[in-house]
Amino acid sequence: MSKKKRVFSGIQPTGNIHIGNYLGAIRPWVQGQTDSDNIFCIVDLHAITVYQNPKVLKEKIMEVASILLAAGIDPRLSVLFVQSHISAHSELTWILNCLIPTGWMQRMTQFKEKSKRQKEKVSVGLFDYPALMAADILLYNTDIVPVGEDQKQHVELTRDVAQRFNSLYGKTFKIPEAVIPESGARIMALDNPEQKMSKSEKRKNNAINLLDSPDVIRSKIMKATTDSKRDIVFDESRPGIFNLLVIYELFSNLNRQEIEERFKGKGYADFKKELAEVIIEGLRPLQSRYKKLRSNPDYVNSLLKDGASRVRPIAEETLRKVKDRLGLG
Repeated sequence: MSKKKRVFSGIQPTGNIHIGNYLGAIRPWVQGQTDSDNIFCIVDLHAITVYQNPKVLKEKIMEVASILLAAGIDPRLSVLFVQSHISAHSELTWILNCLIPTGWMQRMTQFKEKSKRQKEKVSVGLFDYPALMAADILLYNTDIVPVGEDQKQHVELTRDVAQRFNSLYGKTFKIPEAVIPESGARIMALDNPEQKMSKSEKRKNNAINLLDSPDVIRSKIMKATTDSKRDIVFDESRPGIFNLLVIYELFSNLNRQEIEERFKGKGYADFKKELAEVIIEGLRPLQSRYKKLRSNPDYVNSLLKDGASRVRPIAEETLRKVKDRLGLG
């Protein structure tokens, strides 16, 4: 019997987790738990590359952990832990910094986009984000990293630095592979379907958040951008209605032909009303489990502590090998 491949996935405890995160990342994580050896990490060190209110950050770590557990991440099948609970992440990042040419970092398009908005306020940590992400992945001998299109370049840098280290010091790191989910990897903003739905966006009608109430979901969907045409069909040249139809497809589990037939001759208002109810019902079990978990923070903390204890030996052994290869200590 072949050994299961190890999958590493990270999620920041910032902003509000929305249906794009759920459909593109969290739900596939849950569905793949029996197929792979899964490690899920709440990447709080990545979060502090921009200012975070300390009290809010602690609260968000608990919120994200509870959402992941409520969505179906099973501690019996997977590991869930907080990044800063394992110091090897920071230590390996510094070592990788000493191997990554600045030119590689300067090519990272995500940094270019974020630094344009923040200008002189941008931190060295934000510039160095890909090195920390590489450390996260390489510490655990990861085979597969499920990412959105916007993170694929960071996994490519991870592969490059791993290959460089192996070339200089002997085979040490496993070379990971980025995998982009086929559908739902890029759910677009409700109010601007040319942009990806964002956790950090301040516009209130940008996203359906996983913890939104039914009335808020209905309101956001009814205000969602469509177009001046009438037919409800999957047409990528019409980004507004296409995005809403993809969301319907992923929540309803109907195929595209069935969906188009269902709404043949109907208007956008009818479609949006049904879409809102499909989302509400789809999120109801998750929201119910979330409320129960948030009422028992000691239980959630115990799961996070246990998760870190399970993977810390892997991280420490990788770091030991790296330091030995380098002649450190």
